[in-house]
Amino acid sequence: MILYRNNDSLICKIFTTTLQGEVQDWFYTLPPQSIQNFDELSLVFTNEYSSYRLIKKKSNHLFNVKKNPKELLRGYVKRFKAEKVKIVGCNDSIASEAFQNEHLADQLLFEELIMKEDLTLAYSFALVKKHALWDEARRADKAPG
Repeated sequence: MILYRNNDSLICKIFTTTLQGEVQDWFYTLPPQSIQNFDELSLVFTNEYSSYRLIKKKSNHLFNVKKNPKELLRGYVKRFKAEKVKIVGCNDSIASEAFQNEHLADQLLFEELIMKEDLTLAYSFALVKKHALWDEARRADKAPG
């Protein structure tokens, strides 16, 4: 493209061949002849898509996923899993450590999590789910009825 940098119409045509999917659909919704040169195309494209850049998160981001004081355990697990799914190539041992780390305050649950020798993240989720059910049942019994 460097060879054709003075030929705006050719650069625009070449650029459009690189577009796929949703971006290509967006391009074809532009009004005909609304772009006069490659600088305009660059500006319109950047304005449309610069906010869509994804910030790549790493596994250690999961240490920032904290349980809110009034949040039910089940809700926290769901939120933690949702954050984990967003991380491409998430390291399960780091995720497991972050997940266990958040449960230090819950002594009973932490003891169970830490005492298991070959604790996988899936097993941690299952164990926490059991505690969540127990906690919800305990809260329901205490609720004024």
